[in-house]
Amino acid sequence: MRLCDEHPNVYKWASESIKVPYRHPLTGKYTIYVPDFFVVYNDKNGRKHAELIEVKPKSQTNLMDAGKSHAKKKQVVINMAKWEAANAYAKQNKIRFRVVSEDQLFHQGTRK
Repeated sequence: MRLCDEHPNVYKWASESIKVPYRHPLTGKYTIYVPDFFVVYNDKNGRKHAELIEVKPKSQTNLMDAGKSHAKKKQVVINMAKWEAANAYAKQNKIRFRVVSEDQLFHQGTRK
């Protein structure tokens, strides 16, 4: 969060500020998903971009990384429903949604 506060290209940001309705895949009930961050920034060409960002451990981002744990697989299924709703919200509002895991946060000096 300090990076967002101190980076000159970050126009504004907020933590857990946007609510996205989604249908829980296991209960069928409608509920609310709150992505971790909303960030508005200028790119190197001075163009403004807005993003919703979710930070999750890699083991909660896809079924292959969940391993054999039933609980982790269940969490991945729930997360996928949340992220599908967040993608639809982002598209409707002409912004970007992305999920960031340790692969993106701790890239060890290399970028993918």
